[in-house]
Amino acid sequence: MPDNQADFLLWAKQVIRTESRELDALLERINDDFNRACEILLNCEGRIVVTGMGKSGHIGGKIAATLASTGSPAFFVHPGEASHGDLGMITRHDVVLALSNSGNTAEIATIIPILKRNAIPLISLTGDPDSILACAAEVNLDVGVSKEACPHDLAPTSSTTVALVMGDALAVALLQARGFTAEDFALSHPGGSLGKRLLLHVADIMHKGERIPRVNEHASVSEALLEMSNKGLGMTAIVDPQNRVLGIYTDGDLRRSLDKGIDIHNTRICEVMTRNCRTATADTLAASIVKQMDEEGINGLLVTDADNTLIGAFNMHDILRAGIV
Repeated sequence: MPDNQADFLLWAKQVIRTESRELDALLERINDDFNRACEILLNCEGRIVVTGMGKSGHIGGKIAATLASTGSPAFFVHPGEASHGDLGMITRHDVVLALSNSGNTAEIATIIPILKRNAIPLISLTGDPDSILACAAEVNLDVGVSKEACPHDLAPTSSTTVALVMGDALAVALLQARGFTAEDFALSHPGGSLGKRLLLHVADIMHKGERIPRVNEHASVSEALLEMSNKGLGMTAIVDPQNRVLGIYTDGDLRRSLDKGIDIHNTRICEVMTRNCRTATADTLAASIVKQMDEEGINGLLVTDADNTLIGAFNMHDILRAGIV
């Protein structure tokens, strides 16, 4: 164990500086080879098959996942398994993206002749442009490093970081070329917070039909309170005979009414309701309305159609339950 905890900080900074220098060097090597690789990947009619052994394989798995989630169908194939049957997963319409720091990984070298025989395009990410893999590839992207961050210059550290960044660069460049939007991203992440923010509309979270709290304008305040209590949204709509919204009455309105000493049994709700209340439309993105509700101190909203007819209601608890925030 180190005698001084400051050693931990020193070592951490050395790693970060070393890997940062290698990334700066990578930036200077981005050239027309990158353009050619992107064109091949963009024109792929099948899927991008990523492969790599050891630590390169772990990086390859992440690159495949990033490509797949940003509009470029991709999956990872272990090169050792590929020569024992998994090559059948690769079709003539696919492109293979192979990672190997040395460029001479035996498991990858074994499958190169089969890829060539089937005219499957091969793009390589290697640290040696004269290696077996680099020479066999249609395009080789140089991800070599001058020094690993490991003090013995052995453990894959800088090299895996540089390969990962190159993979991210490919994925994002393809994303841009495809015109892939945040909404597209959400469609492949429906269970995540981003998907919920971009896919859920007010119609998806609002209470409908008999679950909507509502009373007519002639109801007493006590009748309105009973409706609020039964529906549990902390508010009720006040509607006309055609179900058009005339106003809203909330928990906050109740407090203000009690402060004024009104008789809740004999006061009509139309006398104390909030008129010209803010409403939402069913096709509004639920996430877009959260900031507005927060800024204006609104806990719930009524949902109306183009004719101001009441069609739903929701409150902040519904938003929280949906996982939008």
